[in-house]
Amino acid sequence: MTDHLLETFEGGVATLTFNRPEARNALTGEMQAALSEALPRLAADPKVRAVVVTGAGGAFCAGGDVKGFAAAGRKSEGGGGGGFNQEQRAQGLRAGMEVCRWLHEMPKPTLAVIPGPAAGAGLSIALACDLRIAAEGAKLTTAFSKVGLAGDYGGSYFLTHLVGAAKTRELYFTADVITGAEALALGIVNKAVPADRLEAVAGDYARYLAGLPTVAIGYMKRNLNIAQHSTLSELLDAEAPHMVRTMMTEDHKAASIAFVEKVRPVFHGR
Repeated sequence: MTDHLLETFEGGVATLTFNRPEARNALTGEMQAALSEALPRLAADPKVRAVVVTGAGGAFCAGGDVKGFAAAGRKSEGGGGGGFNQEQRAQGLRAGMEVCRWLHEMPKPTLAVIPGPAAGAGLSIALACDLRIAAEGAKLTTAFSKVGLAGDYGGSYFLTHLVGAAKTRELYFTADVITGAEALALGIVNKAVPADRLEAVAGDYARYLAGLPTVAIGYMKRNLNIAQHSTLSELLDAEAPHMVRTMMTEDHKAASIAFVEKVRPVFHGR
C-alpha cells in the first residue's frame, strides 16, 4: 500500500481512499499500482463483504495527472520518448485498466462515494462500481475531449449502459460538467445527498451492503453482467446453476427458517 491510496477495514467493509487531495486525487503510477494490487486481494478475502472507493479532501478523483501529460508532451517534442513505444504504452495502460473490471465483476458489492470532483478516468472508476453515492454539489465530467483524449478505464461502456448511447455521446463529446443532483436525475448515481450528510449516509449504505448474503450477491452480479450482453437463452443457462448453487448456502437455509419464523434474517456471507 502507499500513502496515495489508503486502505481501511471495518465491519466487513473495505474502504480504498484516493489520497492526493492537493491534486484532487489525480491518478499516479503509485496509486494505480496500489489499486491494482488491492482489488484482487479484497475480492478473494472472505472477510470483505463490500468494497468502498472514495477520495480524500473533498474530491473523488480528477482522473489522469494532466500536468504529467504536459511534461511528457514537452519531453516528446524535445526528442525524448521515455523509452516506450506506442504499443508498450497501450499495453501498460490496458493492464492498469483492469481495476475497472475488478470493481465491475468481483463477487461482492462495490460502492463509489463521490464527495467532489470525479473526472476522466476518475469518473470511469466510479462508474465501474455497482453503486454510486454523490454529494449533491459534486462535479462530474468525462473531461477527455477537453484535453484531446479518446477516453479510457471503461467509462464509455459503463455510461452507455447507464444512460444510453445518445446521452453518453453528448457527455463525452461536450465534456459538460454535471452536479451530483443532475447525475441522480440522469441515473448515473443512485443517491445524491447534501455534502454534510454524505459520510453518514454512505457509511450506513456500505454497512447495509456488507450485511447482504455475499455469495448470492456474487452470483447475482454474474447474472446482471451477463444480461448486459447476452441473449435471454444464454442468461437462463447461467441463472439456473447460479440459483441452485445459492440454494446450498448457509445464508439461504437460515433465511428460509427466518421467513417461516417471521423474523429478520442475519446473513454471514456463507
